[in-house]
Amino acid sequence: MNAGRWLPVVPSRAAPLSLFCFPHAGGGAALFRPWTAPLARVGIESCPVQLPGREDRFREEPFRRVDLLVPRVRAVLEPYLDRPYALYGHSMGAIVAFELARALRREGAPPPAHLVVSGRIAPHLVDPRPTLHDLPDDVLLKRLHALGGIPDALRAAPELLAVALPLVRADLELNETYRYVAEPPLPVRLSAYGGADDPKVDATELSAWSSQTAAEFRQRTFPGGHFFTQNAREAMLTMLGLDLAAGLGSVTR
Repeated sequence: MNAGRWLPVVPSRAAPLSLFCFPHAGGGAALFRPWTAPLARVGIESCPVQLPGREDRFREEPFRRVDLLVPRVRAVLEPYLDRPYALYGHSMGAIVAFELARALRREGAPPPAHLVVSGRIAPHLVDPRPTLHDLPDDVLLKRLHALGGIPDALRAAPELLAVALPLVRADLELNETYRYVAEPPLPVRLSAYGGADDPKVDATELSAWSSQTAAEFRQRTFPGGHFFTQNAREAMLTMLGLDLAAGLGSVTR
């Protein structure tokens, strides 16, 4: 498999910790570019995973089911799991990172030093909110804009929307059709981040992630809504660096 398509930044053996990052619906590796320098200052290498259907992979068909995507990602990352690493995912990306961690455990692969999820209810909960992926285009656009996921400039550019909306819809389908299967809690540190005003996940739904780890659990709340990772980026990255660095001393390969 061509890892270069999936990993714009190939993990370095010199890095104390590589952080594999998974985006929200419609997002790509470019979202994590501003993370590089702040995390590097605390010894963490940001390694975004570029999923099919976006940015330089826009001609490829996006995945619509988590159970089909995770084995592909696992195969790409396998050569780099012999060194300290962690997983991060926001919203849709959170469930991909979580299921990847569980798949790696089932296969006896080296576990992540830390799993960080943000902007998503715990996987074993049933989301009471209406689904988005099956809405008509105009209604979907309004809902996404209300969440802060569609900038005004994009809404005003039909030619760009024609490319972006099918990807967002496919990613939403991947997230909203996910069905949890019970397994023992993961033996890894787990941190759950949320926005104080996120309409997609409240504090109780975020804290429920605690049942998915047999190790240390931390819950962090930041100013902002569903996309607090952009609006409160500096504070979020500072805390992320601290949380990840806290476990570095106990990780060896």
